[in-house]
Amino acid sequence: MRKLLAAAAALPLALVVLAPTANAGPAGGQLSGAIFTTDVTGAPVNLNHYLNKQDVYLNGGPGINAPASAAGLPADIYTFQVTNPNGRTLLSTDALACRQFTVDASGVIQSVAPSGACRHATGTDAEDLGITVQLYPFNDTPNPGGVYKVWVTPTSRLDCKNAAKTGCFVPRYSKTDNFKVKANAVVEIDTRFWKNGQAILGMAAGWTDTVGASNVKFSEYNPAVLAYNEAHVESAEPGTHSIDVANQTGCTIDSVTGPDGTSYRSGNGRYSIAVTVADWNAGDDTTYRVEVFCR
Repeated sequence: MRKLLAAAAALPLALVVLAPTANAGPAGGQLSGAIFTTDVTGAPVNLNHYLNKQDVYLNGGPGINAPASAAGLPADIYTFQVTNPNGRTLLSTDALACRQFTVDASGVIQSVAPSGACRHATGTDAEDLGITVQLYPFNDTPNPGGVYKVWVTPTSRLDCKNAAKTGCFVPRYSKTDNFKVKANAVVEIDTRFWKNGQAILGMAAGWTDTVGASNVKFSEYNPAVLAYNEAHVESAEPGTHSIDVANQTGCTIDSVTGPDGTSYRSGNGRYSIAVTVADWNAGDDTTYRVEVFCR
């Protein structure tokens, strides 16, 4: 059973009100769109947990239950890497040039042709008919909870001159997603959207991780993968994350409640909630909840 952190003394929470923007998602000019890890079929995987490293693939879509207007990655050539959660230990073992793929104008992964002869294996996403890209080969994570982080950034944005912390990947221009291999603990940040007492699906929650990279998650109901009306951030590493929510179609935000139970209201309809994930062990099961109330 997952533990729900709702006590006021559990963890610190901060509120930063951002300037109004038209769409929900991370602030600060980060790369738009979203990624998520999957298996070869492109289907969501229960809590981003995998039995083997070879089972983990990349999907460039906006995700299950995303509205039709939600964007995948912008059309471009991208490079990916696998690291430990803080990004300082590169786990991918082949050359950067072998880890490239293209995204077409519809926002789905189209080809691994830019990688040439050393390109990664692919599958077919049955939902959007794009391809999925195998992340392997990569080394075992040194993280005691079995957590890995995949990064995706436009190849043109790689900056190997400043590679001390996160390799050639600049967090501002990167999308990330966390996953686990051979580890079953659940440490997650879940954002739920409510209107007239009913959960709303397809709502966007921006996530900025502990290294400053971002992604977008959408609220979904899928018991097969233990999703009960939440926008999931799975395998959240210790440290401070940001959950960004804003007014969007179907939800004009009235208030937001953070993991400590404190409620916040803002006149501009945009919130950035800092959620600090405590140090955890492989056996921990913890959920940090952000509740969004719409009118």
